[in-house]
Amino acid sequence: MTTTKTSFSNKSSFWQRLIGDYQSIHLASLLPLLLIAISALGVSLPTTLPLQGRLTIFAFLLAAILWSTTSINAGYVALASVLFLVLTGGISQAELYGAFSSHIIWLMIGAYILGGAVDKSGLSARLTQMVVGRSRTVGSLFWSLTTILIPLTFLIPSTSGRAAVTIPIFRSVAAVTDDKRTIRALAMLIPTVILVSTIVSLVGAGSHLVANELLEQISGQYISFTQWVVYGLPFGVAASYISCWVIMKMFVNKRRLHQKLPIKQLPQAPLSLPERKTIGIVLLMIALWLSESWHGWEIATVSIIGAMLLTIPRWGVMKWKDGVKAISWNLIVFVGAALVLGHSLIDSGAAQWIIDRVFKLSNIASTESNLVLLLLLAVISLSSHIYMTSHTARAAALVPPLLYLASSLQLNPVAVLFLSTLGMDYCLTFPVSSKALLVYQEMDEESYRPKDLLNLSVVLILVHLALIFLFYYTYWHWVGLSL
Repeated sequence: MTTTKTSFSNKSSFWQRLIGDYQSIHLASLLPLLLIAISALGVSLPTTLPLQGRLTIFAFLLAAILWSTTSINAGYVALASVLFLVLTGGISQAELYGAFSSHIIWLMIGAYILGGAVDKSGLSARLTQMVVGRSRTVGSLFWSLTTILIPLTFLIPSTSGRAAVTIPIFRSVAAVTDDKRTIRALAMLIPTVILVSTIVSLVGAGSHLVANELLEQISGQYISFTQWVVYGLPFGVAASYISCWVIMKMFVNKRRLHQKLPIKQLPQAPLSLPERKTIGIVLLMIALWLSESWHGWEIATVSIIGAMLLTIPRWGVMKWKDGVKAISWNLIVFVGAALVLGHSLIDSGAAQWIIDRVFKLSNIASTESNLVLLLLLAVISLSSHIYMTSHTARAAALVPPLLYLASSLQLNPVAVLFLSTLGMDYCLTFPVSSKALLVYQEMDEESYRPKDLLNLSVVLILVHLALIFLFYYTYWHWVGLSL
């Protein structure tokens, strides 16, 4: 009798759990379905936008909704959205395949192999010891990491490349603490500093080069490497350290910040042969990156050359198959699909249509106040990553209309270009907003949650806005950068 009751109780409990799980799934799916339905209705209303543009906007909204409201893999969502465009005629099949031949894809492949070599050779452990060896507390560790990440902007001209190179450092540092909140904060700190320090260098991101080229084409002016450093370095350094402070305040309690780390100061051994080889190849790559105008080899080509040198049979730092294993192929697929979405927004005219609506609603063209112009310029550029995930796509879509607007209002095109680029460099709201964020979000180890990043962005976007105004009315005016 007791056995029968127990069996009945177990069956009842099973069905209750099953019904509860079904209800949870059903409720969780209501929000994305509702948002998708609203998006479908919304894109069907404008009569001034061609069908291809409507399909593109809907595909982008579909991806954005699923990225932000579900736990479906970001790469899967991006590829599914692109397939929707292919099947509905929004883009051609050739555009889908062509995205994976982009130089950005090859740059990331080379950067990941470089990161694997840095780890395999032992350089990551040595660098970690240099960074955290003197960090006696969790708080000093955060400051040390911030300090070492800023100069990387001059050395590795790719946010995803910098993120890939720093993964071994993160893993080594995370190994010395068992606190999940601290590890999550570290997983946010590194890509955040990588992104907000991008502005310190002209080669900090490919989008800077694209924007600068557009500036020269449209206005005949050009920001030199030195000028960019003068404008961007103080802001990038200030934004990096303030971001570090905000992350510590929001995600690490005060007691934990003062907790001592169990890090042993090891004697510095001489560089091993693999370490010397890796350093030599890295220095060669940096030299070739900085002298692209002389030899004509693009950044991605140099990255692949470095990857091949690092994996030469019997001489390289690691085997080719180990280098391939170091690549995040999920991220590669996502980036390829995201590039298709970004290009389709531009080619279909959807991005221009969105920007025109923004300009019309904001009435920016009729204002004469520099304060209002600065505010609108900052808001438009700071929020651009929400509706355009590709950094380069944002530059290609936003820079031309902004420069034409500057010409019509007789504004300084250099100031408009630099300020808008600075705003476009901010992309911390969603993991899909930047490849550097995805590199850390897709790790097998403990990492930040999308909700953590969203909470951080709500604060940091206001901090960035305040910093832009502070620098504009002080330092930038002193060095001649004004509207």
